[in-house]
Amino acid sequence: MNSGSVIRKSLILASVILCLAFAVSTLAQVQTQTTTTTLQPTHEVTVESGEVVAVDGNDLFVKMSDGTLRHFPNVPESAKVTVDGRQLGIHELQPGMKLERTTVKTTMPQVVTTVQTVSGKVWHITPPLSVILTLENGENQSFKIPDGQKFTVNGREVDAWGLKKGMLVSATKIVETPLTAVSQQTQLTGTLPAGAPVLIATGTPTVAPSSDGSTAAPSTGETTTTASNQLPKTGSNMPLLAIIGLLSMCVALVSRSLRSIQS
Repeated sequence: MNSGSVIRKSLILASVILCLAFAVSTLAQVQTQTTTTTLQPTHEVTVESGEVVAVDGNDLFVKMSDGTLRHFPNVPESAKVTVDGRQLGIHELQPGMKLERTTVKTTMPQVVTTVQTVSGKVWHITPPLSVILTLENGENQSFKIPDGQKFTVNGREVDAWGLKKGMLVSATKIVETPLTAVSQQTQLTGTLPAGAPVLIATGTPTVAPSSDGSTAAPSTGETTTTASNQLPKTGSNMPLLAIIGLLSMCVALVSRSLRSIQS
């Protein structure tokens, strides 16, 4: 077998493979294409505010700005409030703290367009309900005819009543389905009640002013003793006078004894 024969057989085999691939691709005569178009989104902002009344375990009680009392049961530990740059949990909230919840609701309208295209030979027609087409693979398939559906026959458009057996037709069906995608973002912030110490993100205790304008260091749980030159209020001079009197008596007794010995 010469090289020219091998090349010819290879070319023939490649041609057969290409023809088979093309035949397989034409078996599916119903083609569907779907596209999604996103329209201009809209934003809705809602602001709710209130004041913390009490915290009982994981239950939060808030007096809203309209005067109503709202109960938020089972607040999760993961829920945080941003206060002075710190993230506080449910157990760190305190009565008098102001809370504000800002909710941004984004609505994004979409349109899903589905285009279906079919072509074949009319085998049977039941206008205006259905048509049976013989596809290029030789199979017969029944299709329901939508209201107002048009068919292309020899470059012109006809309705279901204009179809005849044996006609080569193609039809395109376009369906537009509106959808709405909604997303929501919530931000919760708070402010400390009046007179409360300022929270420091580093954990350093804050010095709060006292009623007389001076400042006092925060308590650390330790007791500091300061020396004083003054006696406590319970002390007196009576012990000292008693000691002096006792010494005088001793001196007198010693002097009397010495005189009696000399005499």
